[in-house]
Amino acid sequence: MVQAEHSAEPGKAEEGCSMGSRARTSSRWSFGVQNPKVITTQVPGKSTAPRTKSPAAINATNKSAPKTTRNGSIILDPQPSSSPNDPLNWPPWQRDLALASLSIYCMVGGGMTPLLAAGFTDIAASYAISVPQVALATGMFMLGLGVGCVLVSPTAILYGKRPVYLASTLVFAAASVWCALSPDFASLLAARILQGVAVSPVEALPSATIAEIFFLHERAFRIGVYALMLLGGKNLGPLASAAAIDRLGWRWVVVMVGGLCGVLLFLFVPETFWDRAETDEEKTAEVVGSDAVSRSSNSPTATPQDDSKTSTEMRAISQEESAAESRTGIQPDINNSGPVPVAAKGTNSSLCITNDIERQRATKDVNSITVPFSFVSHLTPWHGRLRASSKWHLVALRPLILLTYPSILYSAAVYACCMGWLVILSETMALVYRTPSTYNFSALSAGLVYLSPFIGGVLGTAVAGRASDIMVQAMARRNGGVFEPEFRLVMVAPVALTTAIGLMGFGWSAQAHDAWIVPTIFFGVVSFGCALGSTTAITFCVDSYPQFAGEALVTLNFSKNIFHGLVFSLFVTGWVEADSFKSVFIWIGIIQLILLVFTVPMYMYGKRARHWTAEKGLCQSILYSC
Repeated sequence: MVQAEHSAEPGKAEEGCSMGSRARTSSRWSFGVQNPKVITTQVPGKSTAPRTKSPAAINATNKSAPKTTRNGSIILDPQPSSSPNDPLNWPPWQRDLALASLSIYCMVGGGMTPLLAAGFTDIAASYAISVPQVALATGMFMLGLGVGCVLVSPTAILYGKRPVYLASTLVFAAASVWCALSPDFASLLAARILQGVAVSPVEALPSATIAEIFFLHERAFRIGVYALMLLGGKNLGPLASAAAIDRLGWRWVVVMVGGLCGVLLFLFVPETFWDRAETDEEKTAEVVGSDAVSRSSNSPTATPQDDSKTSTEMRAISQEESAAESRTGIQPDINNSGPVPVAAKGTNSSLCITNDIERQRATKDVNSITVPFSFVSHLTPWHGRLRASSKWHLVALRPLILLTYPSILYSAAVYACCMGWLVILSETMALVYRTPSTYNFSALSAGLVYLSPFIGGVLGTAVAGRASDIMVQAMARRNGGVFEPEFRLVMVAPVALTTAIGLMGFGWSAQAHDAWIVPTIFFGVVSFGCALGSTTAITFCVDSYPQFAGEALVTLNFSKNIFHGLVFSLFVTGWVEADSFKSVFIWIGIIQLILLVFTVPMYMYGKRARHWTAEKGLCQSILYSC
């Protein structure tokens, strides 16, 4: 475990303590965040201590210095191995090409949620049903997304992400054809569920893939690209589909997607898994079939002293420097030799593979791993089971278990609402813009309205990343150089303001039949606030429990799709017809404000909650045994 350095502020207690160490008291406050009264274990969450030594100084005082960027200003995290087949050592163009291919798939998959929004009235006419009933097609798609996230996450953990990505494109194509040929509405709903399951990897896996092929200081920009493409699909997808619906009909829309994505994923997104829990004798561990490496069955465990020393040196870097380097695009220097850190006791023991692969690896010439795998070898769809001892059903339970963690539960609620309100707005688009009693837009004109939320979402994503980084860096400096995940929650204030104003203004202006541009602008304001809120929820969640980042993101998306997207789709359009736009969206704005009020206690007591989960070992046995 990491033993953090003392703060520069007089009287400030240490940020962390090692497991099993003697309990100690701590100062009560940490820039408004209440510290645990007695610290008995390390508090989960990222804490960046002040930089006390330059890489040159570290190199001069240590025989085994960690690897750094070319200019030596950033210690690489995670530390790459010496193998050219380590995804972190791939050429920059290969890693960025994989990201671009994956982002295109995410844009297509993200656009499938509101794909039919502009054509609700056309679908209602085709099946002789009401427009509120058609909204159920979106709810069923989100049901498939929620269930799919829980299914594909453990499958990718055990068998690799590449086979999941490739299989999803095939199922996606088949489900799209089924949607187009559906003879009745019940068949369409079933096809939409399967379609949701098929594209669920775009929400559950890309963040983990990015973490496996980019260093910590490189991830912010790449995750922003992924988020922008996913958001762009949700907002520009309806625009493209509206044009197709206007000319060809709604059935053609669901067929004209997905083909290119499968080709790009097959050619340019190889398996990215690499086991970094290596021993000193296995610094250059080989990827089996270009991806999966195993931990030797007789691997020694690192001593707590060595682990603490290495971890402290690796993490002795300020967030400000990391953010600056991520914007400059500096590439790592893998020639700076250094050890790959040994996994500390208590890390996920499920990172292992079959004995056959271990024996195969044990018999290989160590020098052979210096030769990069060929392009053809990267095309192999599947390289065998990555973890032999893990049970699928236990891995599948991880995201649900994490709902017992207060920080993750809060993040899930905020993320679900921020993303869910955009879905609710898309479900009411036909009622607001296409009915004769309102604006009587065509499908294409209604689709063009989505330019407003797209612009708002782009601005919100850009502001969220930049403003949040500046804010937490300033707060960390004032806090003696110690970063707390709760600092991210300061961004909730503009989230509450913009989403409440946008939601209430949209409903009020639509009810008053103001000029069409008025509710359209409010739609963009909602999108701006929701982009801020979703980014804040994700960063707070991941910063609070970085060791559970992959499972936590599945938890967030499951909550968004099931607890919000599906549930609200069952009644919100009927609620609008029975009441009014003004009343419905004012109440939705109030719900949003009530939820965000809980940010205050979460900011103040979130650190104590994180310490409590670590002290009690809440769910640790289940999370690590699978």
